[in-house]
Amino acid sequence: MVVKILNIMGWNWVGIITSSDGTGETELRELRKETIRHGICIEFVIYLTVNVNINRERMMAIKKSTTDVIVVCGHFIFTYIRFFEELNALRQNITFILNESWNVLSYPEFSLRKTFNGSIIPLHLLRYIPGLDVYLQSVHPSKRPADPLLEDIWLRRFHCLSSNPVKNKIFQLLGFVPNITCTGAEVMDIYYNNKHNPKYYFIYTAVYVLAHALNDMKLSGNTKYGLGQKLNRYIRAILYTSPSGEEIFLNDRGELPSNMLLTNIIYDDPTPGQFFFKTYTFATSKTLEKMSKPEDFNGAFHWRHGKTPQALCNEPCPPGYRKGPSGGIHACCYHCVPCSDGEFSNVIDSEICHKCLDDHCPDERRVKCIPKPYDYLSYEVDILSQAFYIISVLCSAVTLYILALFILFRDTPIVKANNRNVSFILLISILLSFLCVFLFLGRPVDITCILRQMSFGIFFSIAVSSVLAKTITVYIAFKASKPGSYWRKWVGEKISNSAVIICSSIQVLICVTWLSVSPPYQEYDMDSYPGEIVIQCNEGSIIGFYSMLGYMGFLAAVSFVLAFMVRTLPDSFNEAKYITFSMLVFCSVWIAMIPAYLSTRGKYMVAVEIFAILTSSAGLLGCIFFPKCYIIIIKPERNSRKHILTKVKL
Repeated sequence: MVVKILNIMGWNWVGIITSSDGTGETELRELRKETIRHGICIEFVIYLTVNVNINRERMMAIKKSTTDVIVVCGHFIFTYIRFFEELNALRQNITFILNESWNVLSYPEFSLRKTFNGSIIPLHLLRYIPGLDVYLQSVHPSKRPADPLLEDIWLRRFHCLSSNPVKNKIFQLLGFVPNITCTGAEVMDIYYNNKHNPKYYFIYTAVYVLAHALNDMKLSGNTKYGLGQKLNRYIRAILYTSPSGEEIFLNDRGELPSNMLLTNIIYDDPTPGQFFFKTYTFATSKTLEKMSKPEDFNGAFHWRHGKTPQALCNEPCPPGYRKGPSGGIHACCYHCVPCSDGEFSNVIDSEICHKCLDDHCPDERRVKCIPKPYDYLSYEVDILSQAFYIISVLCSAVTLYILALFILFRDTPIVKANNRNVSFILLISILLSFLCVFLFLGRPVDITCILRQMSFGIFFSIAVSSVLAKTITVYIAFKASKPGSYWRKWVGEKISNSAVIICSSIQVLICVTWLSVSPPYQEYDMDSYPGEIVIQCNEGSIIGFYSMLGYMGFLAAVSFVLAFMVRTLPDSFNEAKYITFSMLVFCSVWIAMIPAYLSTRGKYMVAVEIFAILTSSAGLLGCIFFPKCYIIIIKPERNSRKHILTKVKL
């Protein structure tokens, strides 16, 4: 029962006081065994003696202790009163758990009662012995002359002379001086005003148990040899119903199960010099079995100073922490260790931290799991996404403006130079490259994962193929300008259009193969960032992805080399030097993009790719078309056949 109270209250760090005369040794041994079994640690054990000085020395261990709860074992002895009075003066915050022999309400020492203020004591229920009232009113030695014990009781209680002079003489020598003759009207009932005392009931039950055991042994015929040992076996196997209707039996420990009341002793001092006690019965041993936490007592406890006693080796570990070994000898002493990343604990003094589900993470206090937020380039909340959106729209608008300008001035020399149709294709591919950025923004799904890489690869291949076609056109035009040149038959739009179609078709074939073998798809990355779920596109086949990038880089490198070779060729509108700059920008951006792309995760990896798309597209647009727009808008006089012929004559 004591251990059950300790468990309910969460007290696992207690002290024990018992007597050194052996009366509490059995109780102490049982208590040790039960506390170990339930994970309760004993801070100290104090053995009291009749020597006051020795007790004072042992009191110092209690002074240095940290627990506020002490269990008292053994029987009550008056010589221990001094010890508890001094202990109360030394530490007034101690709560005692007593046994029934320490029922201080039965003793008149008010100082002792005050010492045990707020303590807990289990008391047996008041029990009624059937027929005891009638027996005490009717019993008399005259009715039972063969019972010498009853005559002795009468002599002691009523100071009546017995019929035996020798017995009278013996009682006189013992200090009892009977001087009257019993009248026969004496009633034993007046001396037993506490007939419901549990002790009487247990004596009564013990006699009945012994009688039933002897009867069972006699009926079995097993009465020879080893009577005591056999009788003990029959006593343990006893089972009968008492006259009061109660089933009597002994448990596996040889004890008579009985319901007890847990009582809280409260000292009250409403006015100076006047005080009284209150006892609160807050549970029985049967109802105690159904309880598991202090709240089950419904606030029935009344503690000293209104503060719940502390009986823990250290402060409890709050939620979000777990117990960690302290390296000491007591298992009840531990360190509080924060839960690791991805783990939580939602109870006090948790033994372990629990891991959250993959799509959940612990909150800041690590006391519960919450759904992980999704991370991607969102239009609504991500500033980076909004910036890319605005830049892409502006660049697309500029490209559309240049395309409209070129269509409007399509018959002028500067637009016709180096294949007008290829220029239109290049502008449209640059426009589509700017617009494909929107496939990289927002929450990825399978279809956008497929379209983003395919469209990016194809549009850029068309753009780079167009640049390559322009470079080839410049190179062929220069070679064909020499008299009798072999290259004259290659002059025209056919070669440049074929270059665009062939080079772009190879990239389309690469993308279709990639899409057929292992297409990109949406995936949830739960490992890159502990508190987030990154929604991203898995490229499917890494070989396909890098083949697409590698082929595009190959086209850009060829265009750069050819443009560099013809950059100084004389021509009125020679694009070779502008193509050289555009390819230099293009190659620099994508070469720098690859290590940045590989070293980032999640939305930042996508942001790197978007930045490369926007930068390289803007480089193509600016380096190739801005100089022509400058002449068309700012210097229109240079965009005429007359100006070209004049320049040629000069």
